[in-house]
This record gives sequence, C-alpha cells and structure tokens, in this order.
Amino acid sequence: MHIVVRSSENLRGTVSVPGAKNSVLKLMAATLLAPGRYRLTNVPDIADVNTMCELLAAMGVSSSRVGVHDLVLEHSGDITPVAPFELVDRIRASINLLGPLLSRFGRADIAMPGGDDFGSRPIDLHVMGLEKMGAVFDLDRDGVRAVAEDLHGAHIELPFPSVGATENILMGAVLARGVTVIDNAAREPEIGDLCGMLVDMGAVIEGIGSDRLEITGVSPDSLHAVDHSVVSDRVQAATYISAVAVARGDVVVSGARAEHMEMLLTRFSEMGVDITPVDGGLRVVSTRRLTSIDFSTLPYPGIATDYKPLLVGMLAVAEGVGVATENLYPGRFRYVDELIKLGANVRIEGHHAVVRGVEHLVGAPVSAPDIRAGAALVVAGLVAEGETRIDNVHHIDRGYDDLVGRLAALGADVSRR
Repeated sequence: MHIVVRSSENLRGTVSVPGAKNSVLKLMAATLLAPGRYRLTNVPDIADVNTMCELLAAMGVSSSRVGVHDLVLEHSGDITPVAPFELVDRIRASINLLGPLLSRFGRADIAMPGGDDFGSRPIDLHVMGLEKMGAVFDLDRDGVRAVAEDLHGAHIELPFPSVGATENILMGAVLARGVTVIDNAAREPEIGDLCGMLVDMGAVIEGIGSDRLEITGVSPDSLHAVDHSVVSDRVQAATYISAVAVARGDVVVSGARAEHMEMLLTRFSEMGVDITPVDGGLRVVSTRRLTSIDFSTLPYPGIATDYKPLLVGMLAVAEGVGVATENLYPGRFRYVDELIKLGANVRIEGHHAVVRGVEHLVGAPVSAPDIRAGAALVVAGLVAEGETRIDNVHHIDRGYDDLVGRLAALGADVSRR
C-alpha cells in the first residue's frame, strides 16, 4: 500500500481536526490508575490507538469502539504489570505505562519502547524522577523493570522539560505518599489535557499549564473512572494549514486551537499565509508563493520538532533561503534525502538545514521515515509536477486519521493504492 499524490492547487472547504495522538495514548495509560469504565471521546482513528488497546488488553484492560471516535476502556483493577515486547516495539508511548503501573501496582516490566526512529530519545529523565520518589530500576537493552514498595513525594527539577518524563512523574505522583513538585515541567497542551482528566478522576494537581506542577498524593480509593474528551491535535491542524499554504486556497481548519500553536501561526504568517480565527477553528488563506524564514525547534511554547518536517517542506518551495535549526532531536533530518528526491535544494550542516526554495518540486517515489515526515512528503507532493508515490505509509497511519480522505475532500489529487 502506498499514497499517490499529484500536483494540486486551490484547496477549498472545511477539514476537521481529530483528537491528539500525543494526548490520547497517555490518557489511555492513565486509566490504569483506577478501576472502572472510562469513555474517551474525540479519539483519533489511528494505528497507535489500536496498538495501545492491544497492549492494555494484554495487561487486563478491555476496550471497544463506540462509533469511530469514541473509545470505552474498562478494567476491574486486576492488572498484570508486564508490557510484552511484540507490542511495545510498535509504539513509543508504551513507556508512559511506567508511572501509573508503579503508582498503582508497585511494579512494572516494560520492554524498551519502539515507535519512530529519529535519533536517540533516552528515558533517563523518567528514571531519575521516579527514582527520587523511591522506585528501584533494573535497566538493560531488553527493557525496564522497576519496583516501588513505597512511592513517595519528592522535589524533582528536570534539566530539560521532557514531555514524557513530566507525564510519567505526574502519573506516578498521583497516588504517591505526600507532595511531589516538578520544576521545569513541560507545558504542552497535551499535558494540560492529561492533568484535566486526572483531576476529574480525583487527583490533586496545582499549577496546571505552568512549568511548576505540585501533586498531592491521594489514596487509591479516591480515584474513579471518568468520561473525557481528547484535546484536538495541533500537529494534524498544522499539517492541513501547511497543505493550504503550499497548494494555495481557502480552507477552514475546524477544531484547530490558535492558543495551542501561537508561535507556529506567527511563523506561518511571516511566510505569507493569512490565518484568522473563526467559530470553532481557523480560516487559512494562501494566494501567493511563500516567503522563506529561519526558525528553530524549542520546547513548548516554541516550535515543536513535530512541526519541522512541514516547515522544511514549505521552505523547499518558498522564495529565498531559510535555515531550520533542530535543537531537540539531532537525528530528525533523515527525511531530507526524500525531499531532495523531489527536487528540493536542502543542505544539512550539523543541526541546521539550509533550504534554498525552488519554484516547484518534481514527483518521484519516496519513503516515509516517520509519522510527521511522511505527512510532510504528502504535502510536498501537492506542489510536485507529475506523480509522487510515498511508501512505508504505515508510519503515517500511526498518527493521522484519514489524511488522504481529508485532503481529497478539499480538492487535492491524492489516493491510496
């Protein structure tokens, strides 16, 4: 199976943004903290959600879809705290089972997580934080084994605002004895979404949305199952905005939340894209060739590394020269070779990509190296003469809810074959 894209212009209509992959997987992990029946709404129909359902099922959590975008998860509290390799190898978010398993059950055995391959993404900050709370770890190349006979509060200052570490420590602290303070905590909207669900479950969390979280542990019987709507996916929203930006057109991105992507929207505007808030979303208008800019990836509220492949693809057809600087994951330039196959003029210098814009790209067979880069190649295909064929589309399916169908509904010439 591959995705075929032909040059497309003047996209029009409305596209809806589903719930965030980077939130729903952590919300699913959080259901381990208390028995009962959970109903998550606005759940994206993506492969990673299905994999997480399989992983939780192996531990004792049942799941069922209600329609396309509602998910029911249920368990009695009888959980096997072991995450098997054959499932963990397919999804990096499996590491977020660590915090809730240690918090609720006192032990965890998780194979080393897989998922996207774009350089080293160590879990040392996860381990450091949970060790300060009393967990004891046994790490080797095969996985993570940990026990916590008495998980207790601690003051944890993260040297880097790691999203995954913040989430794991947060979920570990919910049932820990005493008070846990996380300084330099990540502030992404998805963390706010997780905090919101945990508070609804009965957790006590202060400082939500700030870089200092204070969690007062509660007793296990204080937590209960809840219904929760998943926050919209800002990266999928950015993908549709970038598609309109390069192909031009006038599209309403329903569900896009400007307050979750302010820095990115500023960069889009600097490139010549007109973005205005409308009821329930953003209206995106693009009528001319884009203008090159320089940008750097930074922790939220800066430019997320997930946005970078889209921005580099936009620079590839913009007027002038732009420089993209990767400060978070140095290995995440592996997709550039695929853009070059489409005629992009990109030179890598250390953790910088120097992009000299060309008027148009040229269709060719390319391969998706990860979720976001795969989507960026689909977007690039919209401004490539001839046919662009993207292979390894299973990566895209892990994080995008019907990318092809949503683009086609806007008038893009894109299909699966």
